[in-house]
Amino acid sequence: MKYLKPVILFSLFISIVSLGNGCATLPDVSKVIDESPASQEPRQIVSSKGLVSPEKSKAIIDRLQQSADPTDFLDRHTAVVESVTESPLTKGNKVTLLADGPATYAAMFNAIQNAKDHINLESYIFEDDETGCKFSDLLLQKQAEGVQVNVIYDSLGSLAVADAFFQRLRDGGIQVVNFNPLNPLSSREEWGLTHRDHRKILIVDGKVAINGGINISEVYSRSPFTRKKKVKGQIHWRDTDVQIEGPAVAEFQKLFLDTWQKQKGPDLSERNNYFPALIEKGTALVRVVGSTPGESNRVPFIMYVSAITFAEHSIHLTNSYFIPDEQIVKALTDAAGRGVDVTIILPGITDSTLAFYAQRYYYSELLKSGVKIYEHKTSLLHAKTAVIDEVWSTVGSTNMDYLSLLHNDEVNAVILSREFAVEMEKMFVKDLENSRQIHRDEWKKRPLFPKIREWFVNLFARWL
Repeated sequence: MKYLKPVILFSLFISIVSLGNGCATLPDVSKVIDESPASQEPRQIVSSKGLVSPEKSKAIIDRLQQSADPTDFLDRHTAVVESVTESPLTKGNKVTLLADGPATYAAMFNAIQNAKDHINLESYIFEDDETGCKFSDLLLQKQAEGVQVNVIYDSLGSLAVADAFFQRLRDGGIQVVNFNPLNPLSSREEWGLTHRDHRKILIVDGKVAINGGINISEVYSRSPFTRKKKVKGQIHWRDTDVQIEGPAVAEFQKLFLDTWQKQKGPDLSERNNYFPALIEKGTALVRVVGSTPGESNRVPFIMYVSAITFAEHSIHLTNSYFIPDEQIVKALTDAAGRGVDVTIILPGITDSTLAFYAQRYYYSELLKSGVKIYEHKTSLLHAKTAVIDEVWSTVGSTNMDYLSLLHNDEVNAVILSREFAVEMEKMFVKDLENSRQIHRDEWKKRPLFPKIREWFVNLFARWL
């Protein structure tokens, strides 16, 4: 490990130089909006039986738009997103909100225990702690029962984990892929330290998918009510996932298998049925929005900017690392300027002091435009969610920072459902109760030093 550190530091330097030279840029979303049709019937709503007719597709969207306050937000936003992705809207999905780590792990353990054919697990961090060992023990048990288990973990996110932890999984028959190894000599494709797999996906039997911001780590296992006082590291991490059953699961499966193939993972047995026939389980429309560096469009970024741009009534945003580019800032301030209720919950407790300072750099402009900002104070906020116009929601792994928007493999579930949006709003209100509002008058009176510090840290925003 100690011999690898100089390689990592040198590679990081090269990566930073490359970033500084402007090798990667975010797409101009205003241009994407201008070039997309002003209005368009959803071209590929997919049900368990295949493509839905244009007439039925239009009727579905019309009903959704009228289920909350009247809006044409969905129609305009859908046209933009569909111009940059082949991932379809799928109907007939059951979506369950998992509003914290314990709820997510309970759902994951239940899904794994009931697996019959295969388990595909992809995580940025897979720690060798109590939670990680519970997962590894259960995965090994299922592998021994004849269920094929495939695991992808990120080499940087799981840097602190000894190789022996993953070798134990391999020895038990589990197929394991180390995403983009830090050692350039082990790279399976064009190497780059900043290209990380930040996704967190569990897919069981091709029928159940769990997605969000929660890694495999003990920090998510704690309840905010059981934290031991004065014990270092016992802070509660507040995060969000969703469990999805229905046709949308196939879209998560495609992303997992695409990463497996690109990373040259072991051949997958043909005896496993990775794409079973799916039946409709609920009423939610779901689109799976993934991103991979090197593609011309960063779809999660376009998704967020266009959704904010077309919002008509409310934008309730929660994000763990908020270092937005100028397009996101403009979309938020413009929305507040036209009377949209724009409320953002950001971390007040952090695991990255520099990211926290950079986050605060944007407060003055946002507050001046009428955006309401809250800092979560009782937990370390790690969620990446949004609910717009009480009908459009997203839960996923995408942070509003440059590393996430430009360089990482990410995935978000976009859920179009009035019922699910109501659940999201209730969760948002509960988070507001545990947050402190930042008022513009007080913010303007801050001492000079914090202002200078935030300005200086923001100079390095692309690398935080």
